[in-house]
Amino acid sequence: MAITTYAELQAAIASWLNRDDLASTIPNFIDMVEADMSRTIRHWRMEKRSIADLTTQYSALPSDFYEPIRLSITSGTSYSLELVGQADLLRLRQRTDNVTGRPQYYAMTDGSIEVFPTPGDTYTLEMVYYSKIIPLTDTNTSNWVLNYYPDAYLYGSLIHSAPFLGDDNRLSVWAALYDNAINAINTDSDKAKFGGSGHRMKIRSF
Repeated sequence: MAITTYAELQAAIASWLNRDDLASTIPNFIDMVEADMSRTIRHWRMEKRSIADLTTQYSALPSDFYEPIRLSITSGTSYSLELVGQADLLRLRQRTDNVTGRPQYYAMTDGSIEVFPTPGDTYTLEMVYYSKIIPLTDTNTSNWVLNYYPDAYLYGSLIHSAPFLGDDNRLSVWAALYDNAINAINTDSDKAKFGGSGHRMKIRSF
């Protein structure tokens, strides 16, 4: 059975479970595996770039934001901001009497980015980040994971069916297949970004 759409994925899950009474529940299994994949997959297709004016201490995160990769100031001389904890940012503000200036540090604060120093001018902020897996719905019937790795969706959904349906002696098999699928996704991303070996290139100094 080909699995290329949300409807086909639901049908495949029902078939593997040999159940025809789970139409209202299978979407929950899919939701849970999507949350898990957002946590465990780091693939170049999840990488996004956002450009915004930075004028205040706090800036809203993109709606699909999951994890930062790099934040940079690109106006004037480009440089990357250093990620620190909220407590560190607070100490910096206290030590410098909350000085304003060119931002050097940032922290993740209640769904926002907090920078220090507070901008004393308008700066261009480039944010490179990992986005969440775009969820499947009746109107968004596919995404890149389902297109290229339908096995991850299938085996992950079957795993999440187990607590609802009770013990299933196939759970360990599904878990192993799901782990293999997730590892393959991450390995494929490394190969695409760093060459066929999947190893990062070492830069020689001259």
